[in-house]
Amino acid sequence: MKETRFQPNIIITGTPGCGKTSHAESLVSLLGEGYKHYNISALAKERKCFLSYDEEFDSHIVDEDKLLDSLEPDLREGGAVVDWHCCDIFPERLIDLVVVLRTDNSALFDRLKKRGYKDNKIQENLDCEIMEVVYQDAINGYVPEIVITLTSNSVEELEDNVDRISAWVETWVKDHPQGVTNELDPDMVRSEDEDME
Repeated sequence: MKETRFQPNIIITGTPGCGKTSHAESLVSLLGEGYKHYNISALAKERKCFLSYDEEFDSHIVDEDKLLDSLEPDLREGGAVVDWHCCDIFPERLIDLVVVLRTDNSALFDRLKKRGYKDNKIQENLDCEIMEVVYQDAINGYVPEIVITLTSNSVEELEDNVDRISAWVETWVKDHPQGVTNELDPDMVRSEDEDME
């Protein structure tokens, strides 16, 4: 298994309809060779990582353990741009930046309606956005220094966001000429052990 990666792994997350896939596709296109977009909804289907189907909310329930086992080798390579509404399941040691996209409710409502979402699914997603559920998951799952929020209401904002993330990637690569380890930091393991005492 690969112990070091030379390109960062990025999660682009947010409530459904906030532009995760558009951001991820644009970013990978801009970054070029060595970067790959992982749309988790499509990947879970492709790699058969579903537990069941939720009729009420018209969505699949992902087998997170199977998904992570399947995705870990890709993350260990580096250069992964992960696109999903859930972010805190991915191992912190393999993630370098978490981008939480935020969208105004009126724009979000229009996007979800256009997708043909059922009213209850639209309301659930609007409630999630209002309550900052995805952002809370991100800051609870990762060190706050690697979590950023960006507004995603327009094409102009998307372009600005992609440029900003791309500049961050460039700096990250420059700052890590020896790459970064894919293994757990021994100091972190020690402190977790001490916490349990």
